[in-house]
Amino acid sequence: MKPSRLFSAGWQAVMEGIGHWTLPAWAVLGPGRLAPRWLWVGSVDCAEHQEPPGKKLLSEKKLKRHFVDRRRLLVRGGRGGDGLSCFHSEPRKEFGGPDGGDGGSGGHVILRVDRQVKSLSSVQSQYQGFDGEDGGRKNCFGRNGAVLYIRVPMGTLVKEGNKVLADLSRPGDEYIAALGGAGGKGNRFFLANDNRAPVTCTPGQPGQERVLFLELKTMAHAGLVGLPNAGKSSLLRAISNAKPAVAAYPFTTLKPHVGIVHYEDHQQVAVADVPGLVRGAHRNRGLGHAFLRHIERCGFLLFVLDLSVPQPWTQLDDLKHELDQYEEGLSSRPHAIIANKIDLPQARANLPELQARLGAKAIALSAATGENLEELLLCLKELHDRHVAAELQQGRQPLRW
Repeated sequence: MKPSRLFSAGWQAVMEGIGHWTLPAWAVLGPGRLAPRWLWVGSVDCAEHQEPPGKKLLSEKKLKRHFVDRRRLLVRGGRGGDGLSCFHSEPRKEFGGPDGGDGGSGGHVILRVDRQVKSLSSVQSQYQGFDGEDGGRKNCFGRNGAVLYIRVPMGTLVKEGNKVLADLSRPGDEYIAALGGAGGKGNRFFLANDNRAPVTCTPGQPGQERVLFLELKTMAHAGLVGLPNAGKSSLLRAISNAKPAVAAYPFTTLKPHVGIVHYEDHQQVAVADVPGLVRGAHRNRGLGHAFLRHIERCGFLLFVLDLSVPQPWTQLDDLKHELDQYEEGLSSRPHAIIANKIDLPQARANLPELQARLGAKAIALSAATGENLEELLLCLKELHDRHVAAELQQGRQPLRW
């Protein structure tokens, strides 16, 4: 009985030490009738039902990061280092003179275009430049603050109020957003014939502080323009490796997507899928201005019409009207007309009348089945070659992806 009593006492001591567990009536057994397995099973169940920590993984946050095309930015240049007031000290040299060095200049804050960045989501709301170091003894100048570079996507407009300060539309373009402060002067700087022992030194100047507004306008060769649910995203998925969302309801695309079309001669044509426009978009109805500004940078346009709706030719007039009301002459750029959803019976019935009204320039195809996509790719290549020739003729370097 002694081993049984010792084991029973030890088990009860363990159970008393666990304050948040309450034993049921059937688990209170007499000496010699213990159930150690019940304790082990309860520990496993508690571990299995333990809630995971509330903090999300960083990779999950990155996956849910949204497309951002506007950002308010507060930038401050680095503060300059202070000058030093001191005198040279050396044995057997009583009057060594002033030897305080100047402080280093504060670092600038510079916006730089990076082709790998496609959105303003990585741009923070505030940036502080690096400060300069203070001056030292023996006429040692402080180190200048390092330059702080902010990576922005190509096609970023920099505004201060309503004034456009810079248009960063080429790879490697830079703009100094905030200047660093000047470094202070040490007492060595104030040495003069009438003042052989100056004690004056000046502090470093604060850096420039500005509030800027960044606005992104998507850079692409061609822009897909159409009403909601016209099949623009499906068409971009069919001709490129881009994967915009596709669904059977309008306004599936809420942010621009850029897909690259590759050709055999190693040429690459960037095609932008702009979210669908609605009537009254030029008056900022819905998100009109937020969508229309992404079309401004496109060299040529691809009007996508839904051939399955009644009177599909009216869509072209509505789209051109909205573009012209937003910016005069925007609809007159080189363009092609695409009649989508030819695989539907109603679309085939509307095709003859559409071609009679618009002529043979309308390209009838189906983004879902891939029917007649070759004609679109040939037309896209021809429009791109004309655009490149026009840019070179005007002395501008064409956009390259």
